[in-house]
Amino acid sequence: MADFLEFVNVSKSFGSLKVLDNVSITVQRGEIFSLLGPSGCGKTTLLRICAGFEQPDSGKVLLNGKEITPLPPHRRQVNTVFQSYALFPHLTVWENIAFGLRIAKKPKAEIQDKVEKYLDMIQMTDHAQKKPSQLSGGQKQRVAIARALINAPQVLLLDEPLAALDLKLRQRMLVELDEIHDKVGITFLFVTHDQNEAMSISDHIAILNAGRLEQMGKPAEIYEAPRTSFVAAFIGDTNFFDGVVIETKETEYSRLHIDGFVDVLVYNDKPKKVGDFVHLSVRPEKISIAHDEPAKTEKNHRNLIRGKVEDVIYLGANTKYWVRVGEYKIAISKQHKRFLLDEKPILWGDTVWLFWEADDSYMLDRYRAEDEQLLSLPSSVD
Repeated sequence: MADFLEFVNVSKSFGSLKVLDNVSITVQRGEIFSLLGPSGCGKTTLLRICAGFEQPDSGKVLLNGKEITPLPPHRRQVNTVFQSYALFPHLTVWENIAFGLRIAKKPKAEIQDKVEKYLDMIQMTDHAQKKPSQLSGGQKQRVAIARALINAPQVLLLDEPLAALDLKLRQRMLVELDEIHDKVGITFLFVTHDQNEAMSISDHIAILNAGRLEQMGKPAEIYEAPRTSFVAAFIGDTNFFDGVVIETKETEYSRLHIDGFVDVLVYNDKPKKVGDFVHLSVRPEKISIAHDEPAKTEKNHRNLIRGKVEDVIYLGANTKYWVRVGEYKIAISKQHKRFLLDEKPILWGDTVWLFWEADDSYMLDRYRAEDEQLLSLPSSVD
């Protein structure tokens, strides 16, 4: 599939602060593509550059093969849905949705037909004559989406569109947004700092960090095979271990020495050589926990260590454990596929076995101190 929307080497600074640093991203026609990252990473600035509200210091934006960087917003065939909805308070729902068509001087019959179509699509026909002040947050968001879509833009830009809604309403609106996308079939560029939103709705995701593109790919690729420590930490939960490569085996697996551990095996997902320092990432759900030592697997690529349980939290669908091994406090998530009330529970203070397959961990570059700050501190520039 050919690239449809392209950001090519885009850079942008505000004074001495570099918000985007040579970012290149490609979006395919008809997909939902998310820009994801912490506050201050540059994702909203990139969206505003696409919309024409900001100009890049360098680089360009192409839409369907044609450069749109110098074009004013109204000539770009892109529309934006803002977090604040930006509905006209003095107009009814019907009039808000019709506004763009009226400005374009479309025939009355065409306006009537299209407005009715979109009212039905967003399930707001019974609310057509209400003012925005009479609507809930979710209803306002649906009206804002319909108003942005009715002029048939080539790209719909969504800037944190669900951030003002409560959790359950956000979850419902995600489903509705996906359904609307399936009906209209245009390209959605979705900005969010919420990992769950991006993972659940996107065809592809770009992870931004301090103005740099860290990784771009399908949600499963980013979660299961992060390329950097920042991505591994930002997407979901993970355990990090500092180690050094002490052996490479048949080019497929490496053996690492980690202080306080027995040596562990890891799949060679990145080129490393003996003596290299690495940051090892293992997701909590990849680690199994048991009272008794498990039998060796036939492949013998299982890592096996002992530790002491320091915390246990039962969450219904799963239980989370934190187990002390040397200087590390390891997080484990045990899914309750079957939960037997009469089985021996794992309790605080128990000595347990932890084990995971070598293929389920990843060698990354060492974690940067500035990444930790970006994950935890808010910023005024996004």
